[in-house]
Amino acid sequence: MGCFGFLKAAMFVFNGIIFLAGAAILGVGIWVKVDSSSIFSFLGKIAPAENAELSQVLNVGYLLIALGGLLVIIGFLGCCGAIKESKCMLLLFFLIILLVFIAEIAGAVVILVFRPLLDELVVKFGTAAVKSIKKDYGENSDITGLWNTTMSTLHCCGFYNSSDFTDSPYYKNHGSHFPPQCCAGTDEPCTQSTITGCFPKIKDLIDSNTVVIVGVALGIAVLEV
Repeated sequence: MGCFGFLKAAMFVFNGIIFLAGAAILGVGIWVKVDSSSIFSFLGKIAPAENAELSQVLNVGYLLIALGGLLVIIGFLGCCGAIKESKCMLLLFFLIILLVFIAEIAGAVVILVFRPLLDELVVKFGTAAVKSIKKDYGENSDITGLWNTTMSTLHCCGFYNSSDFTDSPYYKNHGSHFPPQCCAGTDEPCTQSTITGCFPKIKDLIDSNTVVIVGVALGIAVLEV
């Protein structure tokens, strides 16, 4: 009886967390769709959308709404099913969990298959970002401030490297010098940077933590089972 009570409490707690997380994700998804103009404005400051690809990022709102709604349903069924000991609700709960587990496997396969497409989208985004730097950095206060904050936070320089700033308004107006973030730790004018770009740094961070990411994914899958 004690073990049963512990499992019942664990079901309630874990699914309560899932319910709250789902509600938060659902709220973010609704916000993205309702206030999409602000999101698009923010993305536009990073890389002005000359093509329609960037605008597709806003469709993530639909994904967040679907994911949040699913988590809310799972959390609700798990909590109520555990408290009321409803076989119908628990059966529906485990059926949804099984479908999610199958979808995770299918999603992993899709990601592996369409990885080249993702790389192509990153290249297009990078081209737009570099073009934005060369055109507006040092002249447009919004873009300049956004890049300065990004570089200071991540300790990186440009999208790919310091050469992204060549021929930018800042580069021309400061005697062919790069932004000070590209030569952190020195008060001398930055003429040659050894700091890596923001995109390679993020990519290396993801690659170096691939084992952790896979481990977490497998842990979630085991928990679902």
